[in-house]
Amino acid sequence: MRRRRAGEASELDAMAVACLLPSLLYVVVMFVYPFLNGIYLSLRPSKQSGLGLANYVAFFTDEWQYRTVWITFSIAVPNTVVVVAVALLLAYGMRRGIWLERTITTILVLPISLGIILLAEGILGFYGGRGWFNQILLAAGLLQEPLTLTHNYTGVMLSLFMQQFPFCFLMLLGYISGIDPSIENSARTLGAGPWIVFSRVMFPLIAPGLAIAFALVFVLSFGVFPSAILLGQPAGATRTIAIAAYQQAFEHYDMSYASAIAVVMGLFQLAGLVVIVLLRRRLVMAPTMGVGKR
Repeated sequence: MRRRRAGEASELDAMAVACLLPSLLYVVVMFVYPFLNGIYLSLRPSKQSGLGLANYVAFFTDEWQYRTVWITFSIAVPNTVVVVAVALLLAYGMRRGIWLERTITTILVLPISLGIILLAEGILGFYGGRGWFNQILLAAGLLQEPLTLTHNYTGVMLSLFMQQFPFCFLMLLGYISGIDPSIENSARTLGAGPWIVFSRVMFPLIAPGLAIAFALVFVLSFGVFPSAILLGQPAGATRTIAIAAYQQAFEHYDMSYASAIAVVMGLFQLAGLVVIVLLRRRLVMAPTMGVGKR
């Protein structure tokens, strides 16, 4: 093969560009164009000619929309914290393998294959007013009246947890299992107990992966839509910002205002990602070598 001169493009460079083109085209068609088109539509109010910020002014001067944003944050942030915390505890306990690990992992990730609609039906059937959960508690004499766990804030939180926990758990399990076990063993050899090993040795190494998991779960939770409709109160307590955009687009037929709401939602999600990424840069970055689990 002819030696490549300095500054001359190699065959590998051309192959890399050829391989990247389909991916770049997909990103432009599926993400960049809809995003830019949404911004353009949001700047063209339906009752005004030309471009303007009337939709954004209307959104940020409407107290009802402030309540919608608050509801969305009140769902997204607690759900993210709970999902990441539970996934961390389980993944940390299973980092070196346990008995029936594959069976337990299969059960934990099973909700991924069910889909949101089937999962919502399952939650309504089990946690509903006449569901198995209430029937068992009533039969045991632990309750006098059935608990209201669906068509409210609790129902949405249950649905989000079951949807997002498998992704977060698998991500953290892979990350934690990849940390070199000799680091943990060295700490134990020096006399560190389980809590010291976790808090001073393992947690700083896990934190970068934990930040990424937190960011992804937060973004997914902030865009909650089907769960808030099927298991919540879309006209009241669980009217999220995604539902507000849907109502403007398909109930009031104001696509311009709906686009402005969608852009605002995207900006909130982007702001959350930026904060988490900036915090992650301050953390200790440790290599994960995939040798933790034998």
